[in-house]
Amino acid sequence: MDAEAYNVIKKFWENQDSGDYTTTEHLFAEDALFVDPVYGTFQGREQIGAFLLKMNQAVTSINGVFRLEKLSGNETTAWAQWSFTSDHGYREGVGVYEVSNGEITYYRDYMNESSGD
Repeated sequence: MDAEAYNVIKKFWENQDSGDYTTTEHLFAEDALFVDPVYGTFQGREQIGAFLLKMNQAVTSINGVFRLEKLSGNETTAWAQWSFTSDHGYREGVGVYEVSNGEITYYRDYMNESSGD
């Protein structure tokens, strides 16, 4: 079984773990759709890149750290369970991804309410 989506999203998280979210921009298709429950919807690599830059600033300002907890996927779809710790507490969520031709075409995050310290 081909695990293209799994491999692309694994690379996405390896890049994201660097703390510079813009290093993941190249993994998105030119017409990708990214839906974030906090910041909204972004269409296309250019808008997604601007959002990722904003995320760098927002996450750094609150000492935030995302961690990949579990990843599963096949050739076209993947999901990642993640956690986020910051000055504002702890949060868990799930990202759902679609991949085509080695690029992310769709990404949507779902997350639980924050549990403060």
